[in-house]
Amino acid sequence: MTQVVSATYNSTMQAVNAYDELISMDFPREKVFFDKDANVVKVIVPDPGQREAQEMLNRHEPVDVQITPYEE
Repeated sequence: MTQVVSATYNSTMQAVNAYDELISMDFPREKVFFDKDANVVKVIVPDPGQREAQEMLNRHEPVDVQITPYEE
């Protein structure tokens, strides 16, 4: 099953750093999203990649992390 891991940050800088780290760790750019207005980073991952994505997002001290099933 495919999951969406979303992290909300207090600052734009935290969100940018989280986004950049996901891209640098070879998560496909078309599966990583950054909402500048809300300071939210989302990544669409298969189940095996969910833990790694969540750990990366948590390194940047999010206010909230949510994991939801991906719906096309």
